[in-house]
Amino acid sequence: MDKNEALQIVKEQLTENRYKHTLGVRETALYLAERFDIDYNKVEIAAILHDYAKYRPVEEMRELLRGKEEAGRFIAYGDELLHAPAGAYFIQTEAGIADADIVSSIYWHTTGKPNMTAYEKVLFLADYIEPNRTFPGVEKVREMAESDIDAAIVMALGNTIQFLISKNVPVFPDTLAAYNDLVMEHK
Repeated sequence: MDKNEALQIVKEQLTENRYKHTLGVRETALYLAERFDIDYNKVEIAAILHDYAKYRPVEEMRELLRGKEEAGRFIAYGDELLHAPAGAYFIQTEAGIADADIVSSIYWHTTGKPNMTAYEKVLFLADYIEPNRTFPGVEKVREMAESDIDAAIVMALGNTIQFLISKNVPVFPDTLAAYNDLVMEHK
């Protein structure tokens, strides 16, 4: 699948604002990918398709994930997480994407996980810091991303964990594990 085909597919799935976000994630992911020896085409396709399932009916995503042992864990941690693993499955079955790096990057883009690959790190961080994001703390993460991608991801994960705790909602276990993994790795 090429960039134009991917853009056409997601444009049909997303609102105008979410499509603008997707273009920002694409731009940011390609910029971040310059620091890794990874395939730009894969990064670009993953970035374009990362929110493929964002506006699917929640019950459709839950039903899909209930049948997947690993992905079923997402259901207990809030509907906002469901589009990532659901999207990873839908891009395989509906868009014919079979590349493991693309699928895994989309699967983990909302939560992170321990031992993230370069592709997973790039998409996770690009989704967090793309230019259209304006929430508190994002500017500091953007600045850190200029010099240290892993430190920027630690900041992003820390911000997310603190935000969830302030709302008194559970934190997905792999998000905590991703944070711990990167902190321990850079001690």
